[in-house]
Amino acid sequence: MNPGFQDDTAKFRTNQSTAQEQLRHLIQRTSDLMELLRAQRDVLRQRGMNLPSGSLDSLKSLKSHLEKLNNNLASTLTELKQLRALADTTSLINSSLEPAEVLNQVMDTVIRITGAERGYIALKNRETGEMEYPVRRGIDQEQMAKGELVVSKTIVNQVSSTGEAVLTDNASKDDRYQGHQSIIGFQLRSILAVPLSVREKVIGVVYCDNRVMAALFKPHDLNLLKAFANQAAVAIENARLFEELRLQVAQMTEARDLMTNIFASIAGGVITLDNQNMIMDCNPAAESILNCSRDALIGQPLESAAAVLHSVCASALAHVREMGARERLDAEPIIIGRGQRYWNVILSPLRDAQQAAQGVAMVLDDLTETRRQTQQLRIAGGYSKFDPGLLRRVDEIGGEEREISVLYSDVRGFTNFSEKLEPEVLMEIINRYLSLASDAINLYDGVVDKYMGDAVTGLFNTPLNPQEDHALRAVRAAMSMRSDLLALHEIMPEAHRLFYGIGVHSGAAVLGNIGGSSRKEFGALGDAMDLGKLLQENAEGGEVLISQATYNLVGGVFECEPLEPRKTKDDRSDFTVMYRVMRLKKRTAPLSLEELGF
Repeated sequence: MNPGFQDDTAKFRTNQSTAQEQLRHLIQRTSDLMELLRAQRDVLRQRGMNLPSGSLDSLKSLKSHLEKLNNNLASTLTELKQLRALADTTSLINSSLEPAEVLNQVMDTVIRITGAERGYIALKNRETGEMEYPVRRGIDQEQMAKGELVVSKTIVNQVSSTGEAVLTDNASKDDRYQGHQSIIGFQLRSILAVPLSVREKVIGVVYCDNRVMAALFKPHDLNLLKAFANQAAVAIENARLFEELRLQVAQMTEARDLMTNIFASIAGGVITLDNQNMIMDCNPAAESILNCSRDALIGQPLESAAAVLHSVCASALAHVREMGARERLDAEPIIIGRGQRYWNVILSPLRDAQQAAQGVAMVLDDLTETRRQTQQLRIAGGYSKFDPGLLRRVDEIGGEEREISVLYSDVRGFTNFSEKLEPEVLMEIINRYLSLASDAINLYDGVVDKYMGDAVTGLFNTPLNPQEDHALRAVRAAMSMRSDLLALHEIMPEAHRLFYGIGVHSGAAVLGNIGGSSRKEFGALGDAMDLGKLLQENAEGGEVLISQATYNLVGGVFECEPLEPRKTKDDRSDFTVMYRVMRLKKRTAPLSLEELGF
């Protein structure tokens, strides 16, 4: 508020107070004078005389006018106080955008300027149109705390629907509201209600009442409250709109953060382009695949910022823009510093809510390591018996602990043997031995884990080849390996005849992809692998040795001979017995296909 206006108002109030004091003094002097004249009149009448005609009546009239003037002055001062409070509060509520704060200030002002017993602010729900009562004030705080709504909904709904204010001196006797239960039941008397309107639209109602005093509210209270309500409605609406906007911004921020997190967590690279092929955004995976930072990509043309990607996708990109259809392609670009890569690229049109084209989204998967790993596995023959879909599962396996059977085989005497042959002949011979071992493992649906020089490892009951009879399959593969080797010896020169030492153990192991980001291999870790290798090291040429755990699973099918370990390790106090597998046990009935592992 203007300081000069405040000073003028203060001076006016001071002058008005002085005038009130003087009027009260004049009224008192007039009363005293009237009493004096009455006394003189009585004395004069005793002596046969009288006061001048009309003198007392004139004093009575003067006193009446003075009292009326004093009342008017008091009323004017009250209205001035109300207007001043109204001006102060209006500026205050218009300075806040917090809905609760604005509503409380409005309610406090209404109670202060009207002197009401209770007051309510009712606001229309934007979606349902129902009246809600977010703020309540009253003398009976206990009743208010319980949430009891002591209000004439009839009058609130009337003001809300018509936009017209209501003032009643005694509602219980007002013909307009006879028969309304809320007015009768609550014993309501003085009621004042005005609409809260913004741009000729009612958004709520300010309601106040008194159950004790009739005619509490005057016409000037109604006019004053209407003027205040016009300002308050704007402040309330602004605060509500601001709160809605703040909530929308918070929701948009939350959605943006969620989308950013999702965008960043996508394993494949994601790049979005506008209609001019300018890069709008990309995720960390795209940076890694393209070997380029985000700052160097965003806002740049695809052709210059990611030239390699543009070169392999230019035709598909044009087709997506022209036809509005999704495109998928495989590419084998060469990236400087990273060599040959294998990409799978999916291009999809970006559209807005009206289905208008806004650009293109590119999803880029780098399959280089998966391709390389698959090729290595296929070369080794490890997964040759399995469906190609199984090969794709290799990259999905994290870490899983399960009971497996592991077969370790090693060609005995190969080191000395290799010193006597030419490299070409040596490779040919060792590949024949390794192929024979791999074929035996594959025959019983095992997985060739790895080749280590002249040694081969086979795994049974991995996530790639789940098998309940894994121990039987592993021992059958070992025995098949031994018998097939004897058949191979019949067509090989005697100097080239070597034997396998084979160990089989069943136990717990952790299986999954092992290695770094540049190279991974599927493999197994754990005690099962260690004991299987130790059994193989104990085996002499032509022997198949199994552990106690494996014997417990296959002893009913194979004849086995217990042996003491020939070699052990300091930390293998549990390795006290091993079994040499001799032959299948004799049976009165032929073995079923299931028992044979088929």
